Amino acid sequence: MAVAGAGGYVGARLVDRLTADGHQVRVLGRRPGTLPSGPGVARRVVDVGDPGATGEALAGAGSAYYLVHAMAGGEGFAARDRALARSFAEAAAESGVGRIVYLGGLGDGDLSAHLASRHEVGRLLAATGVDVVELRAAVVLGSGSISFEMLRYLTERLPAMVCPRWVDTRLQPIAERDLLDYLVQAMAVPAGVYEIGGPQVTTYAEMIGHYAAVRRLRPRLIVKVPLLTPSLSARWVDFVSPVDRSVSHALIESLTAEVVVRRADETARHFDVEPLGVAEAIALALDEQAERIPSTLFAREEGLFDGVYTVRVEEPVDLDLAPAARSDLDRAGGDLSWYGTVRGWRLRLALGRLLGERVALHRPLAVEEGAAVDWWTVRRRDASSLVLATTAWFCGEAWLGYRVAGPGDRVELVGALRPRGLPGFLYWRVLRPVHAVVFRRMARHRVVRARRLPPATAAALSASGRAPTGAGRPAPRRPRPSG
Repeated sequence: MAVAGAGGYVGARLVDRLTADGHQVRVLGRRPGTLPSGPGVARRVVDVGDPGATGEALAGAGSAYYLVHAMAGGEGFAARDRALARSFAEAAAESGVGRIVYLGGLGDGDLSAHLASRHEVGRLLAATGVDVVELRAAVVLGSGSISFEMLRYLTERLPAMVCPRWVDTRLQPIAERDLLDYLVQAMAVPAGVYEIGGPQVTTYAEMIGHYAAVRRLRPRLIVKVPLLTPSLSARWVDFVSPVDRSVSHALIESLTAEVVVRRADETARHFDVEPLGVAEAIALALDEQAERIPSTLFAREEGLFDGVYTVRVEEPVDLDLAPAARSDLDRAGGDLSWYGTVRGWRLRLALGRLLGERVALHRPLAVEEGAAVDWWTVRRRDASSLVLATTAWFCGEAWLGYRVAGPGDRVELVGALRPRGLPGFLYWRVLRPVHAVVFRRMARHRVVRARRLPPATAAALSASGRAPTGAGRPAPRRPRPSG
């Protein structure tokens, strides 16, 4: 099967789901850097606006998902959506695709430009005679969804907010997990239009309350101003949220109309999905994001992405010191001197205690997945890398990763923070210049420590898989460090 638009949020998640289920997936997109890769994935760099090239890319694919939209291009997106849909439908018909599954949007009556375009695309895809299953959904509750990221930033950063009347518009969000279930099952149901959503009809204001409760934030004060237009509220969202403006503006315009499931019985007859409620969907979205970070930490770009701040530094290391640097990762815990910048860490822990943190130093018997290292938990340990995670900080969830990369030419240090509430956001913003300096020194410290272990000894230890002397013994109890 093929997935057009595989570089987008839903497309990437769907490809992961399909390959995990054992499917061979052909992914289509214009930008190779955004396309998924890995076992079971065949990449096709193609513009779906070119029917000839798209037909070649679809040749032999019995079915296809169409997850393309042009909102990110700004003004004129409806015309671009129309042209892309016609091109893809023509290519699918000529290449023998038997079914197209398309993800559109809920809504009836007087629709926004965005929702009207979504409905029009569904009609155009079905116009060539290929079987089309059109799933119509509203807000998707999953990390990476623009709607979810708007909800995240507004709730996390604003203890009180002035909101337009659209925060009381009724909508029926759906969990990312449930959306993927519907997309997978859509290959085996009769062609047609199906409305999908979670079990709750809610409002944006109520979702803000659910998100705050899940994140253990104080209830948010919402002051509603009926005269605040969608255009003005979009600019207000721009100020608070870093999401793509061209997309968020179109979505905000859509929030003025109800988007709820009105034909649930037809969907229930053909799909076997038990959807999650709003609070459960938000909690799952956050949990799944946290679960993904340890495995993707070293691939993360520096800066803010989907609510997580990332900083990364690299430090050169001589080839003969690489085994020592790798072995030293097994000595983590029990002493601030392992991290370097001891005074900085003492100040950081003292600040944390003032704000309610209760952490202590601890060295485990073995630095392995699941072990407690100081205030961290080991989330990944392999021959060249170590990833630590903590939920004990007042400012949010944090990850710290070390890797001796390549054949041994550099030490990589990557830190990530998912801030909790306004204190977490301010913590990162205020200390951002400090982090840049401290992380650089921490990376250099790995090289300094590597020099203290004879290269031959480190190489032997790395080859045998044993930790250096003392790494396997619990550290003596120490008082908590003070500022």
